[in-house]
Amino acid sequence: MEKKKYEPVPLADKTSLSISNNNVAHTEDTEDHFEEDWGKKKILRNLIIVSAAFFLLFTAFQGLSNLQSSINCDHGLGVASLATIFGTITFSALFVPSFVIKHISIKWTLVTSMCCYTIYYASNFYPTWYTLIPPSVLLGLSGAPLWAAQSTYLTTVGIKYSLMTKETRDVVVSRFFGIFFLFFQASQVLGNLISSLVFSHKQDADETTQSSFECGSIMAMTCQSGDSGYGNTTSICEETKPPKDLTNIVIALYTGCGACSALLIVFCLDPIKQSTKNKNRDTMELVGATLGLMMDRRVMLLIPLTIFNGLEQAYVQGDFTKSFVTCKIGIQWVGYVMIFFGVVDAATSFIAGRVEKYTGRIPQFTLAAVANVVLMIVMVVWEPTDDKPVYFIIAGLWGFSDAIWQTQMNAYYGVLFPYNQEPAFSNYRLWQSAGFTMSFAYSNFLCIWTKCLVLTLFLFTGMAGYYVTELKRRIKTPRGSMKSRASFSSLAMFKWKKAKDEELHVGNYLGTVDPVDL
Repeated sequence: MEKKKYEPVPLADKTSLSISNNNVAHTEDTEDHFEEDWGKKKILRNLIIVSAAFFLLFTAFQGLSNLQSSINCDHGLGVASLATIFGTITFSALFVPSFVIKHISIKWTLVTSMCCYTIYYASNFYPTWYTLIPPSVLLGLSGAPLWAAQSTYLTTVGIKYSLMTKETRDVVVSRFFGIFFLFFQASQVLGNLISSLVFSHKQDADETTQSSFECGSIMAMTCQSGDSGYGNTTSICEETKPPKDLTNIVIALYTGCGACSALLIVFCLDPIKQSTKNKNRDTMELVGATLGLMMDRRVMLLIPLTIFNGLEQAYVQGDFTKSFVTCKIGIQWVGYVMIFFGVVDAATSFIAGRVEKYTGRIPQFTLAAVANVVLMIVMVVWEPTDDKPVYFIIAGLWGFSDAIWQTQMNAYYGVLFPYNQEPAFSNYRLWQSAGFTMSFAYSNFLCIWTKCLVLTLFLFTGMAGYYVTELKRRIKTPRGSMKSRASFSSLAMFKWKKAKDEELHVGNYLGTVDPVDL
């Protein structure tokens, strides 16, 4: 069959492509490149499979992360482990995803990464600097490929689904990420329920002991005394650390969850084809695409908010659980408080994805920012007490804001760079992981009020950059003219770009997968 040659078409309106190619740009080629059995039901089934696998994987990871600063508190080993993980992810986000996905495909990238996570869970049976840190590095190297593969898979099938349903790409991709993060954030519930039920056998006498400690922001009064940043850290560790046999039960359950997640992907997930164009590209060329996209003004403007996304999650896992919950009401309450966090997070993730087409992203981002500012103020001025409902209220409000950051930030990167998915999501994970790394790195050395100040500065800077990107996007594509010119200008731009790429064998890296290559 003779290959169809596209004639260059004058570019009618290049900005229309970025928004209005939701249902048009690939219409002519869709039937030729999709397998016949890739219908709507198959897309939704694979969406659920990916979401369920991550639910199992992060049931273990999130539950264990929330406990690391408490169960491995000796000399800050647990926090050092988390800092190592996210520090390595920062490196791997730049170099590893392109190489791994190119050579073993998206599906097997997911499987391999999940196996590395499971190894890390098992290493917590015997936590020392020599047994916990190397698996932390391994997990970190696999973390960025895991998330790049997941985000690419969801965005690709989301665009395909939008072509089938005639809905806009923005709405469908946002909805798919909302469904995914419903599962993902629900993992907080099961992961923390496991730890709470097991540690509930811990002696109740701990609660009366912990009330004598100085907790929360008041720890700033003693953080100059030189004991890993807090004067009473060592005594808290000795008093709050759970029995080893109970900890091993938790670790065994978490390891089982990790193994099941990998098996689910192996036997149930349908693979999507890699673009032949990208298979033939040199790995360094793919790395160059990630570095090149980093210089995109939109990415640069979103960097502070993406870092904040990592900082705020790390603060909840490392500081709120340790300096407020464990310190004052006991480690057995960490799971229950974080379950409520997970429930609110999961529910908000689902709702945010569904209502985005009515509210848009800007109101949701603004509401999340306001919620975080309120939380920062509370964290600084509030002295923790034995009033347990307050901890649940704080966790719920934090879960609400975190859900918006997680769902909408992922969707926004996918919408901004639909044909540069892998480099875009690699950049997202790189800067988000940089935020995690920063938070865990300074966790033992800064006071609570200082950490809250850092969070607030990144939040304000990040929101300013986000508003600029939205403003530029709206100016470039007026709503009134978008629909009327969608069909012609989007298809014209697609044909022109394809013709240029075929003629010159150069052009921008278009991502690991195009929707037409499923």
